This record gives sequence, structure tokens and C-alpha cells, in this order.
Amino acid sequence: MEGILKQPQNLAKLLQSLVDEASKLPVEGDVANYIPALAAVNPDQQGLAVATIDGQVVSAGDATVPFSIQSVSKIFGLVMAMNRVGDQLWKRVHMEPSGQPFNSIVQLEWEHGIPRNPFINAGAIVVSDILATHYSACKTALVSFVRQLAGCETIYPDHEVYLSEKLHGNRNAALAYLMKSFNNIEAEVQDVLDYYFHQCSLSMTCEQLAVSLSFLANRGVHPHSGQSICTRRDAHRINAILSTSGMYDQSGEFAFTVGLPAKSGVGGSIIAVVPNYGVIVAWSPRLNSFGNSCRAMHMITHLAERLGLSVY
Repeated sequence: MEGILKQPQNLAKLLQSLVDEASKLPVEGDVANYIPALAAVNPDQQGLAVATIDGQVVSAGDATVPFSIQSVSKIFGLVMAMNRVGDQLWKRVHMEPSGQPFNSIVQLEWEHGIPRNPFINAGAIVVSDILATHYSACKTALVSFVRQLAGCETIYPDHEVYLSEKLHGNRNAALAYLMKSFNNIEAEVQDVLDYYFHQCSLSMTCEQLAVSLSFLANRGVHPHSGQSICTRRDAHRINAILSTSGMYDQSGEFAFTVGLPAKSGVGGSIIAVVPNYGVIVAWSPRLNSFGNSCRAMHMITHLAERLGLSVY
């Protein structure tokens, strides 16, 4: 394992072998067809990238192809909100696993408009409300923040995906209006949703995502710039919630089999944080019944197994 981790050429060979392996798996799952712009994506792509805290970026397959990061963007919004309002955030959103689908409305009704965690849709909408009420130009602030983290000025939202989400975002609107009725949304619902759809439509590559989130593997300090992105305590908290809630209602299984803090998005990506080492990003558009990429799950699971990366 040590030889692979320390030698980029060995790691590159392993990543390529995993991409090749994934490409030969039986076809399972489907693209996120409830968002028409995502339904048009080529489902046969797969990419894998690793960004280490010593500055290496190693990748294979379609790791430089941009895709819609969807719910992975919730990490960026959460960091911005935690930095802006601190512990006040946790009065409006909790940090418990939901055990329900990511867009469930039933639990929200039972629990009086307080979402279980910031990585389900309702929780991310509350985070979006905080950003909408604390930034004069929250959409610009988000893009600037992500570009800074990725070290790339050419990251943009995908306008077609953004419009598609707005046209088919009725369930998210229902979540937002329900929380508004419980006084847990302060801004106008349409403004909050507009920011939320903009955030989810960010388009990035596996390599860019891995670099941008590497501060989570380095106690809140971005290893490429040396800048403190969040406190060590907040990095710990984010990783903890990722471990319990980042993979929707498959989070327990992922913790059991892989053992890494992780977040998935219905664009087909999964990011996994390896503390004190780096960040893994896998992408392939076909999703399983939980909304997680079938082939990305395979690639990350087998990479973690072969390198013994579990934190447990």
C-alpha cells in the first residue's frame, strides 16, 4: 500500500485498472431522468481522481470531463454557512441521519420544519436560506468560493441544468414552503430555491472536485494554498455528518463497507475523504435505487479495499 500511495505512477495504474474494471461491469441503474438535462448525459462515462494533501493529482478515465455536481455542492454551501453564522446554524438544521429518501417531505412535517441534516434536500434548502439572507450576491459568492478552492477560474453553473431544475423543482418547492410555514425559511422561497438550483447546477470535473475538497482531509487547511478554509472543529463536524448522512439512505451501508466520509450527487459523482491523505472522486452517471452512482460506488469501494483506507 505504501508504495502505491507514495508513487503517483503506481496510483495511476491502479486508478486506470479500476476504471477499466468498472467499464466492464453489467449495465445497472439509470441516469437521473427526473431532471431532463441530466437524462441527456452519456451514461457510459466513468472517471476517477485522487488529490492528496501533498499536492498530487492523479486520475484516470473521464476525470477531466465536466459534469453537474448536484448534491455534492451542498458541502460548499454548508462550509460558507458555518463560516458565516457559526453554531447558530444548528438551531435550524440538525446533524442526525434521516433514514428517509433525500427529498422526503413526511419526516419534515413530523419534526416541525427542522431538517435532520444539511445533506438532505430540506437541510440544504435551509443552508441556502442562510446564504441568501447573509450575502448580497450569494450566487456570485458561491462560484468565487468554489473557483478559489479548485484553483480554476473556468468553473460555471450549467445553465441548461439550472433551468431544468427550476422547471421540475416542485418537490423542493414543497419542502421550502412547508419549512416557511414553520418559520424556518426567512427569505422569499423563490429566491432561496433560485440559489439552491444554481448551486446544484455547478459543473466540475473529478480532478477539480478532488482538489477543491482536499481541505477536509487536512483539518480545514487547503493543502495547495495553505489557506484555512474552515476551523479544524468544523472540518471534523463536516466529515462526521458525511459519514452518517452523505450517501442518502445508503449511508450506513457505505460506512460499513467502505468506511470513509462521503457525499454523492445524482449527477453520478461520489467524493470520499481520506483524513490525512486526500480526497477521492469517482463519477459515472447511472444511479442505483438510492440515487448513488453504481460504478462510482464500485470504484471507490475497491480502491478503499485495496489501499486499506477505512477510517474505522
